[in-house]
Amino acid sequence: MPRASTDASAALLFLLTGFLALQPLSTDLYLASLPALRGHFSESVSSVQLTLSAFLAGFALSQLIAGPLSDRFGRRPVAVGGCALYVGASLAGMLAPSLWVLIGARVLQAIGVCCTVVCARAIVRDLHEAEAGARVLARALAWMGIAPIAGPVAGGLLQAWLGWRANLAALALLGAILLAAALRTLAETNRHPDPSATDLRALARNYARIAASRRFWAYALPVTGSYGALFCFISGASFVLIEIFGISAQRFGFVYALVTLGYLLGTMALRPLLGRLGLVGAIRIGATVAFASGAAMAAFALADVRTLPAVLGPMFLAVMAHGFIQPACQIGAIDPFPRQAGAAAALMGFTMLSIAALAGWAVGALHDGSTRPLALGVAACGAFCALSAWTLLRSAPAANEDADASVPTTVGAEERA
Repeated sequence: MPRASTDASAALLFLLTGFLALQPLSTDLYLASLPALRGHFSESVSSVQLTLSAFLAGFALSQLIAGPLSDRFGRRPVAVGGCALYVGASLAGMLAPSLWVLIGARVLQAIGVCCTVVCARAIVRDLHEAEAGARVLARALAWMGIAPIAGPVAGGLLQAWLGWRANLAALALLGAILLAAALRTLAETNRHPDPSATDLRALARNYARIAASRRFWAYALPVTGSYGALFCFISGASFVLIEIFGISAQRFGFVYALVTLGYLLGTMALRPLLGRLGLVGAIRIGATVAFASGAAMAAFALADVRTLPAVLGPMFLAVMAHGFIQPACQIGAIDPFPRQAGAAAALMGFTMLSIAALAGWAVGALHDGSTRPLALGVAACGAFCALSAWTLLRSAPAANEDADASVPTTVGAEERA
């Protein structure tokens, strides 16, 4: 491969990794600050957790628009615009005089970051077939796995040294770096812009066609369950680890990072096994691990085993299962829709995040000073993941069955160049 081509591929992988990493960093970097936010603004636990739930809800809803915009106008302008909005929203959050202004800034952050995530997924689909795309996405997600490991550590240290506003400043700086990189290196990959993608009637037809696809749901629902389990932990971790187990803000990041290391290991394990297992086999194995780990966590909690290993051990396996499931499900769900890849990625993301926001809100609302709400939330999501994988995927149609007969499901090499 020519050196220039290798350099361009490396630059694109770096950029896609950064685009994808904005989402976990936007939630994980300031987790250690949640108890401090409650004291600073004199608000309740449920109100403070809205900074997470509102972010997720804004992300979920805005995907329904960001995806079609990228199908109509291209990946580059939507990704660049999203980065710019993210930087501005992060600065507004840093300067927020009240919790409700901070929540509003978090919603704007979510809109910006959803543009980068939707475009990253669609760019992979633009350039690669299903299994090759899953390998590329797994590689990007493996590098992205550093974010949920380093993010809480850096966030805990920033919280201890400088306070919660420093975490928002760090996010603004990261967004600015990605904006500069996108302006410099990101080329357009959408070779088939759809002029009708943002027409409301055409948009409704596109979403209806995707929603009617059995294959789409066969892949979208298992990853919805595994992500729901992860977000239960994201939502409840700081209160469980800091308030129940007495872990300091500085140590919190390191403990949280040990759990999220499972995500990195899951994505790394997927790549060499994907050719042997295929998408369906890989997802089923991951879903089985998600179910078993959630069941174990719930059993410990119901037996009132209140120790760190009883929480962190099963959660490590649940997060690893999500790293194994996510790349395969994301590619499998959008593969039949090459010309509506943005819309398919958006509908999948909307489903994932809506359910996760509901699960995270439930964990926060039921917080009773024990580990039971967190454990039962993880167990329920793991069971949903496994049930979906072992029933829907078994009867999922072939890759081309759901695709529009008038739209080719693969793009020739010359069109991808």
